[in-house]
Amino acid sequence: MLPGLSTGEGRLVSASALDGRVRAVVLDGGPVVETMRRAHDTEPAVTAALGRTVLGALLLASQLKKDDHVVTLRVDGGGPAGTLLVTATGAGTVRGLAGRPRPGIEQVNDEGKLNVSGAVGRTGTLSVVRDLGLGRPYGSTVELVSGEVGEDLAHYLARSEQVRSAVGVGVFVSEDGSVDSAGGYLVQLLGGLNDEDVEQLERRIRALPHPTVMLLNGERPEHILSRMFGDDWVHGGDRRVSFHCPCTRDRAERALVLLGEETLLELMDEARIVGATEVNCEFCGDSFDFDADRLEALLGDLRASRTGGG
Repeated sequence: MLPGLSTGEGRLVSASALDGRVRAVVLDGGPVVETMRRAHDTEPAVTAALGRTVLGALLLASQLKKDDHVVTLRVDGGGPAGTLLVTATGAGTVRGLAGRPRPGIEQVNDEGKLNVSGAVGRTGTLSVVRDLGLGRPYGSTVELVSGEVGEDLAHYLARSEQVRSAVGVGVFVSEDGSVDSAGGYLVQLLGGLNDEDVEQLERRIRALPHPTVMLLNGERPEHILSRMFGDDWVHGGDRRVSFHCPCTRDRAERALVLLGEETLLELMDEARIVGATEVNCEFCGDSFDFDADRLEALLGDLRASRTGGG
């Protein structure tokens, strides 16, 4: 990880409401998004776009059954920020990146808000892939409806999973570019509600202040759940969430071997001239140096694996 980069923790609270007919998750993720911002040195509009995607991935990952299950969100909107790629686990860890963290766009739109859709783009796709350890991940892709991420996630859930959902995600970026607040909620109707119940719940959710406003005012996830459901909800779990990248030197070596013999030979020649070849992790900024001797050993392992030797 980049020198001096510490990982803050957020908090995610899940609940069931209205006699189990509604599932809800509320997330306070400001420290997580701030860690991501510092890892990639994003411009404010990209901070908000990547942050919303991070929050959305954590909300979806809260439904995973095991810690090593993974959900990946990929937003390809054709905008200046490039592809947004975020991976979250059932353990509450997340990592992500933007193709172009500092594209040099107008940071504020005509409404005086951060130019998220201008960074992401409005014509493209949102893909959600789940890996449940079954040997073959599964997922689906939908077209973007706004490039604002939250609306696009709600559209995905309605189209691909046929679950009526309300999604609210937001990132408040201060004047110095740091993240003061970030969070969101996911509310899903599981069936069995009459029209009056649905209308009342929708009115309550529409009347909510923006998630970042509630969090900036000191409201905890439990307070936000009570705003939605009054006293008619049951605490379903409390989880810490954090930025975490599983990159290691061993993973870097495996990645080098996958590049093939020709590339390894080129890297060996380079390392003999400059002293070492550097492999960087795009998710967290960690780097690993490999000298010519180590690259030669990796090449030997690759050749041996092809011939069935030691």
